[in-house]
Amino acid sequence: MFYCHCNFALENTVRRVQVNQDGLKLYGTHQLLVYADDGNILGGSVHTIKKNAGAFVVASKKTGLEVNADKTKYMVTSRDKNVGQSHSTKTDNSSFERVKEYKYLVTTLTNQHSIQEAIKSRLKSGNACYHLMQDHLYSSLLSKNLKTKIYRTIILPVVLYGCETWSLKLREEHRLWVFEKRVLGRIFGPKRDKVTREWRKLYNEEINDLYSSPNIVRVIKSRRIRWAGHVAYVGERRGAYRVLVGKPEGNRPLGRPRHRWEDNIELDLQEVEC
Repeated sequence: MFYCHCNFALENTVRRVQVNQDGLKLYGTHQLLVYADDGNILGGSVHTIKKNAGAFVVASKKTGLEVNADKTKYMVTSRDKNVGQSHSTKTDNSSFERVKEYKYLVTTLTNQHSIQEAIKSRLKSGNACYHLMQDHLYSSLLSKNLKTKIYRTIILPVVLYGCETWSLKLREEHRLWVFEKRVLGRIFGPKRDKVTREWRKLYNEEINDLYSSPNIVRVIKSRRIRWAGHVAYVGERRGAYRVLVGKPEGNRPLGRPRHRWEDNIELDLQEVEC
């Protein structure tokens, strides 16, 4: 019952802010995102963020809620590194720290829109999970088939959490592929060379033959396509669709455009000949 009251109070707070303040708009919608007890305010400038954050703090107090200033951060995303050099900003007697990256819903976001830090964080968590399961993966009592199931059901989901939104380059794909080969190499163990009669590590082709399931990169591509289909199905009534089809304001800077999530989807569809 407590959570219901908390949700009602938070929803009332969000509506107050959206009605009374101007912020970053996409398809005419103010971008104040809330999930559970986490709030995310998007704006076109530090001044706008400060203004909306102040309104959010005031509206929260009116509904009996309080913003935790210690956990509240703000981040400036711009190609101009000289924008907003202040380390903190104050709103309603509360000081919010400026950061270069932060975690939102387990996903690492950076001020340069880099996916590398997010993947690095997921691989770190995957390595921690792998080390916790080492006793089972090294056990001679478990079959290799059961060990691969442990990898697919326990370790792999930790690494691929949120992978549906990843925009990968070959470098990131290689890092993920190396992680999987290392884990599978431990599961299948070494092999005795027929010529030298010495034990050696399995070659990549041998691991691919032993591991019958799709590799980690193909799993990511499959989930991306599935998520794209889901977003297209829900239509304009959901924010994810409006973000996908929305066009940002302003002019694109000079230089080669960054690799987008849509570009990955097009390449994935070409691979499956859709």
